[in-house]
Amino acid sequence: MQTSFLTEAHSYLKLLQEGFTDEALETVQQLASDLLEVWTSGNQVLICGNGGSAANALHIANDFHYGIGACGNGPFIPGLKVEALPSNPAIITCLANDTGFENIFKLQLQVKGQKNDVLIALTGSGNSENIVRAIKYSRELGMRNYVITAFDGGRCKKIADNAIHIPINDMQIAEDSQLLIAHICMQWLNKNKPSTIKPLK
Repeated sequence: MQTSFLTEAHSYLKLLQEGFTDEALETVQQLASDLLEVWTSGNQVLICGNGGSAANALHIANDFHYGIGACGNGPFIPGLKVEALPSNPAIITCLANDTGFENIFKLQLQVKGQKNDVLIALTGSGNSENIVRAIKYSRELGMRNYVITAFDGGRCKKIADNAIHIPINDMQIAEDSQLLIAHICMQWLNKNKPSTIKPLK
């Protein structure tokens, strides 16, 4: 017997909303503040993730690169310096083939990461080895790091400086939450554009 579509839809949306605890939103607020600081200082944001989280990393990079400065009221200004680390298949396949898949993000940070940059790590389970290594290495570089994770938070929740934990045992809700968090930050940043950045003509 088929279950009711509307029942399933309402259940899904209810779980999605319940995942955004006050604790999680406080850390989202901290992320937004750090992104504003990076935007003003000219530092960069690096984003990593696997599978659906990799796709989300590309989506978020697009929003932060263009949307935050171009959308809404106020001047059209340049967005954040941002890169999604899963975006270049030549780099990913080279590093995976030569050094192991567990190093595909860490080795990019060795070249691209700098002190006071921000790493945003996306992982549903919180246990992906390449994400764990990226977070650990970001700390060595003096980067600020955030992980957005679900389920029990996994290893990443324990090692990240800032964990946005959505305590829901559902991978689709985990991945939806990543985009929601980014879009919340995007809209807030769009309404708080730095006045020190010269508008584009």
